[in-house]
Amino acid sequence: MHITDTIADMLTRIRNANDAKHDTVDIPASNMKKAIAQILLDEGYVKSFQIVEDDKQGVIRVTLKYGPGKTPVIQGLRRVSKPGLRIYTSCEDMPRVMKGLGTAILSTNKGVMTDKAARAANVGGEVLAFIW
Repeated sequence: MHITDTIADMLTRIRNANDAKHDTVDIPASNMKKAIAQILLDEGYVKSFQIVEDDKQGVIRVTLKYGPGKTPVIQGLRRVSKPGLRIYTSCEDMPRVMKGLGTAILSTNKGVMTDKAARAANVGGEVLAFIW
């Protein structure tokens, strides 16, 4: 099966598993998705992730994080830049998710990073997703 927007597929898998209160979710691996999973881990949205090697491209197994009463830590997850409409921003015009309470993930010339890291590094780039 050929998927046009693999990042949207990753975010949808996480969103669906989160809504269904699954413990883990498997995502086909790529370097971009590994970087996004690392940001989700660093920002505290997921418990952990591991790369499961198979004879093909590999799988990223993300362990989701829940609060008391199995309430999801990830309240919202939205893809911003799409293949049909790319959204780019400079560091001055960078969006603030939930007035700074959420996180924007950007793809910059210095790698995939959060909006806070991009502001600190004074770089702009493509806005991949919003998480809150």
